[in-house]
Order: sequence, then structure tokens, then C-alpha cells
Amino acid sequence: MAQPRIVFAGTPAFAVPALSALIAADWPVAGVYTQPDRPAGRGRKTAIGPVKQAALDAGIPVFQPVSLKGAEALEQLQALSPALMVVAAYGLILPTAVLNTPSLGCINIHASLLPRWRGAAPIQRAIAAGDDATGISLMQMEQGLDTGPVFATQRTRIGPRETGGSLHDRLAAIGAKLLLDKLPAICEGSLTPEPQDPQLATYATKLEKRESTIDWQRPALEIDRQIRAFDPWPVAQTRYNDEVLRIWEACPLEADADDPSQTAAPGTVLSSSAAGIEVATGAGVLRILRLQAPGKRPISAADFARARPVDGTRLV
Repeated sequence: MAQPRIVFAGTPAFAVPALSALIAADWPVAGVYTQPDRPAGRGRKTAIGPVKQAALDAGIPVFQPVSLKGAEALEQLQALSPALMVVAAYGLILPTAVLNTPSLGCINIHASLLPRWRGAAPIQRAIAAGDDATGISLMQMEQGLDTGPVFATQRTRIGPRETGGSLHDRLAAIGAKLLLDKLPAICEGSLTPEPQDPQLATYATKLEKRESTIDWQRPALEIDRQIRAFDPWPVAQTRYNDEVLRIWEACPLEADADDPSQTAAPGTVLSSSAAGIEVATGAGVLRILRLQAPGKRPISAADFARARPVDGTRLV
């Protein structure tokens, strides 16, 4: 069986391994859809997205419509005569007409074990919720939000110190491999997708910057998960005096119920040492290991404490 023409749709770094894998395996990628270039960085200069760059490097035509809802965008896609569209973190809604254009439909590389964590931020939500495992789902796309039947999944454990960034990179690689492994059977029609159980669905809402503020009333375990989930964005933060500190790394400490620290108000800095800055929480103690002051680079909490009088202060 000849390999069918594929159109790939993706935008951020998560999608690059899958596109690169298709190119390396000589799948005929007729075109790449990615979101329009946008300002990025401190200078707010227009930047080329990771998927666009990968496509340009491979000499593949790139299309960047603002929306896929118009007749012009649909005609452009139809002119490519794709048999299949592979989607990975594209970021635009695919209208029904687009979903119906490829003869084999559209498949999505989703970073969770569906139906858990449908939606925009499955990687970060899985860490923040304390899940011990997650994975990749290859899903037949339909009109609903990540509701389509699933061709295959690949499970992976979430490490005890896993961050949003490290899990993102691992899942991107897993997704690329799973795609290549299952794509021949999908195209041949020998792999039948299994419907999801909607009763088991959870939703991974889009990350918001306002979520980054640490609530010290919460248990140390939950705050630790927040810090790890929000690395590298939006990065958990707290206020020390008049400064907003970004907290890049921490670890929860077990404390005895009769420990005097357990009576301290949440957010109180209990002590600082070469090991880090220890802070009272709603349950247990959190040791801050690495942080970042405004306009500065991330440094160890120990170095920060040597230069600032933190003991006994209150983080809010």
C-alpha cells in the first residue's frame, strides 16, 4: 500500500518530534499548517514558531491561516488532496468541513490518557493533580473537545520530581514514536478506534498567569506539585516584602504534629540554611531550593538567603 498524502497541523515545540519523525520516515507530508507568527520575547519581535521552522528546514510548504472557517482556507486545504491530517497542539479549532476533507479523517496526538485531561493543558494538570501516570493518546478527531475514539495509547509514569517541562519533552518523543508505530495500521483501516467513556472525562483548562500565585494555606505537597507543574510557564510565585519571587524548585518536608513549626502561620519562613529556605504551609513544610528575584537570574535559595534577612518573614 502506497503511503497516503499527509497534512500536518501543529505549532509549538511539542509537535516538532512528530513532524520530524514523519519526515525522517519518508511519509509524504504535502503541507504544514501552523498558527500565524506572533510577537515573542522581551523585544516583542515577530518570531517563527518551532513547527514552522522545522517545515521550512525540510522544504515543506507552510500555511498559516488565522482561521480555518473560511471558504478560502478550506479550498487551500482541499487543493493539497490530503488523505490524512495529523494534528499535534495546533491551537485552532477544526471545523466539520476540515475534519471531513481528508479521506482518512484527522488524528490528534494528545498528551494524556483520554478521557482523562481533555483540553488545553493536560501535562501541567496531571502533575498538579498528583497523578502517578499519564501518557499519549492517538485519537480520531471529531467536533467535540478531545471526545473522539482512541486508536492507541502509551502510558508513562510521572516522576516524583517531574516538571511540566521535562514531562512535555518526554511525551513529545513518546507521541512521535506512537504515531509512527500505529500510522500504517490506521491508514490500512486495520486498527479500530475505541470510544471514550464520557463518565471518566476530566478537563485540563488552559493555564492562566493568575494561577501562578502560591497559596501558603495549601499543603506543602500541593504547593510542590504546583511549582513543578508550572515550570517553565507560568512559574509559581510568591511575594517577599515588596518583591515578587518566582519559585523554580522546592521540595516538601515531613513534619511531626508536635513540631513547633506546625503552629507558625502559613507562609512564615521558619529557617534558612545551605539546604534552602523552609516555609510553613497549611500542612507540612516546604523547602525552597531555587528562586528568582525580579530582573535577576534564578539562583539557589541558600544564596538568596545569605544576601537577604528572610528568617521570620512572611511570604504571601
